[in-house]
Order: sequence, then C-alpha cells, then structure tokens
Amino acid sequence: MRFTIGLPTDRVDAVAEFVTGDAVMECAAGVEALGFDACFVTDHPAPDAKWLAAGGHHALDPMVALSFAAAATTRLRLHTHIMVLAYRNPLLTAKSVLSLDVLSNGRLILGVAAGYLKPEFAALGVDFDERNELTDEAIDVLRAALASDEYAFEGRHFRSRRTSFRPRPVQSPHPPIWIGGNSRGAIRRAVVRGDGWVPFPNPPAAARAVRTPLLADLDELGRRLAYLHEYAEETGRATPLDVCFHPFSLGDRYDPAEVRAELAVLADLGVTWCAVGVPPPRTRPEYLDAAARLADDLGLVPR
Repeated sequence: MRFTIGLPTDRVDAVAEFVTGDAVMECAAGVEALGFDACFVTDHPAPDAKWLAAGGHHALDPMVALSFAAAATTRLRLHTHIMVLAYRNPLLTAKSVLSLDVLSNGRLILGVAAGYLKPEFAALGVDFDERNELTDEAIDVLRAALASDEYAFEGRHFRSRRTSFRPRPVQSPHPPIWIGGNSRGAIRRAVVRGDGWVPFPNPPAAARAVRTPLLADLDELGRRLAYLHEYAEETGRATPLDVCFHPFSLGDRYDPAEVRAELAVLADLGVTWCAVGVPPPRTRPEYLDAAARLADDLGLVPR
C-alpha cells in the first residue's frame, strides 16, 4: 500500500500560513521526509458562492501548486486528486502535464474526473451535459499527443494540425492517468483509457451533490472492484490498474486501530494507494505534527 497526502492549499482563510510558495514547499518537504509516497491537490478554478457557503473550498491551480512541491522534494510524487479535464482545452492540459513531468523528473500522477459542479462549468463556458464526452476526448488527446512526433486531431471544439510536444515526457509514453468516479461509466473509462481507478467515498448525504453513485461501505467498494475486474477481462485488458481510495475510517472519529484494520481489508480488495489527510490545522507546524502522527499510525518509514 502506498499513500498520498493532501496539502493544505485550500486554506485561503490563512494564506500566509498555508498558501504561499514557502508554505507549499515546507509542507511538501515535510511529508516527503515522513515517508509519504505522494502529495495531492485538487482543482476548482471557478467555484461559485453557493457551493463555497455549503462547505466547498478554493484551490490553487494544481500544476502551479505541485510545481512548488516538486521544487522542494526529490522523491515525492505529485498527484492531482483530481483535475477536471473538461474545463480546459486538452492540448493546454497536455502542455501543463508535460511541463510538470519534465521539471519534476517524472513524478506526476494525473488523477482526472468528469467533474460535478454545474455552476463551475457554466462559469468556464463548458457544456455540463457534454462533460463525459469531453473527458474521454481529453484523455485520448493526452495519451496520443504526448506519444506522437506530430499530432493531428479534429476535436469536438478544436482542430489540431501537425502539433508537436517537446521534450518527451520523462514517464514514457505519458504520466499515469488515474480516472475518478464511482459509476460504471467511470470504471469502464478507467479500464479502457486509464492506468488507475479512483473511487470516492460517497455517503447518501453527499451523493446528489457530487453526482456520482453511492459508495458508503467496503462491501459496495468490493462490488465495484469486482465489476472493474470483470470488465477488464471482458475487454482483454491484461495490464493491472492502480486503485486509489480514501479510507472511510479517516473521518471525524479517528481511531488508528480502525484505520489499520480497514487498510488490511482494502489491500485484500486490491487497493494499491490510499489518499489521506489530517484535520484542518491552524499552523504549518500543526499540519506537519498531525502528518507525523498519521505517518506513524500508518507504519511509514521516515526518509
């Protein structure tokens, strides 16, 4: 099992403490030293006031934030958890992906999903009802453009003629692409187009808001993993997929023994990565202290 931990770059209520270049670099260097395998940030370029008031959050541009994390580390992987591909022209995304992969010496993990925040799509001028088609198109463009000498493509809303990307990604032919979402469509997308699947804990209270199916217990996760393996066999996919999941037990009632017990079950189910986080800290030292306690509970080895 490997672990990716969230950086507190959403804490815009304490910008000087968490949302500066120095803060991102200090937190990233700290979690690398604690033995975490990756750090992650999320993606909300244009959140609306209603969503923010209901518990949503701001986010730095993921590639910019992770570039600061990259500059302060040498081993830590850099993980978008997740990036909404439909928000952007796929060739612009390909350039950002290539740039971070090269500058980090091949440490990017590109977690992506179709997105669920309808007002954010509207603010960015993207048709919400087209998001699944745009996501599939963007993944296909990323995979092909970064592996091609020259790339030509007639997209839904763009046309590429003899486009080339240089230098080549360090991770050949492209960084791993992990597909987020609980639906069977997302699982099929992961099998056909991805290198990993990212299911999300989704209790009934949140299911309607985030527009992905319920996933409220390990039994349901097991059923969805069974479908993933069935579909992989049906399509003839031989290469295994990474599976990244946020443990249910890492919630308000944190008990290290419960977390370790759940991790054992997740490993048996075939989960290869866990996304983890700490309670909202007041200061950077508090964040790093909480990360240190979590690393110890997870059995990580400081490096």
